[in-house]
Amino acid sequence: MTTTRRAFTALAASAALAALAPAPAVSAAPGRRRLLAHDDFRHGLGRWARELQDGGSVTAGRGVLDIDVPSGATVWFRHRLDGPYVLEYTATAVSEGGPNDRVSDLNNFWNATDVRSPADLFATHRTGALAEYDYLTTYYAGYGANYNTTTRLRRYVGEPGVRPLVYDYTEPLLVPNQPNHVRIVSDGSLVQWWNNGRLVFDYTDPEPYTGGYFAFRTVWSHFRVTGFRVWRPHTQQR
Repeated sequence: MTTTRRAFTALAASAALAALAPAPAVSAAPGRRRLLAHDDFRHGLGRWARELQDGGSVTAGRGVLDIDVPSGATVWFRHRLDGPYVLEYTATAVSEGGPNDRVSDLNNFWNATDVRSPADLFATHRTGALAEYDYLTTYYAGYGANYNTTTRLRRYVGEPGVRPLVYDYTEPLLVPNQPNHVRIVSDGSLVQWWNNGRLVFDYTDPEPYTGGYFAFRTVWSHFRVTGFRVWRPHTQQR
C-alpha cells in the first residue's frame, strides 16, 4: 500500500498543472445520453441517507434539497452508481445571516465503498465525523473547504489516517449565494469534476474506482441543492 501511495503522489505532482486546462468537448458536455437516476427534491428524502455529526436540518421539498448543519454532514444517494456516467447538480452556498451560513465546504464523495462492509455501504454505522470516512475507498472533492480557502481532490484508500492528496488549490472558491453547476465524470480511468463549465479536477487514475456511492459532504454550512441527475453517455449505454 505504501508503494501505491507513492505512485499516486508522483502522478499528482506531474499532473497538477494540467488539472485546470481545457479538455475535449465530449467531457465538457455529455451530448446524447440516457438518464440513469434523478431527484427533483419534491417528495422527501426517500432516496437519501443522512449522517449528521451534531444534528442539523436536511430536508427535500419544493424542488430543493436543503442542508443546514452545525458540523459534519454526509447525505448519501442510496443507489449505487457504476460507470461510465456523468453526474450533475446545482448547489448554492447560502449566506443570509443564519447560524450555519459559513460559505464553506461544497464537497462530494463518489464511487465510494466502505472496506468494513464492501457489499453494503449502509451496513456500517457512521456518525458524520470526517475521520470515519477514512475507511472508504472513494474520490473526494472539497470545493471551498477550510473556511473557503482550499479546493482539493483526494483519493481515499480505505486506511485510517490516510487521505492521499491528488490536487491542492487556493482557487477557485465559493461565492456566497451564487449557484455552482457541478458535473462529475466517471469514465474508466478518467475522473473529472467541473464547476460552472470550468474543469477543476482532471485526473487519470491508473487504478480507478469505477463504481460505488455518491454523497454530498459538508461541515458547518448551509446549501440548497437542485437538479440532481445521473446520465449514461450515449456511446456507452448498457
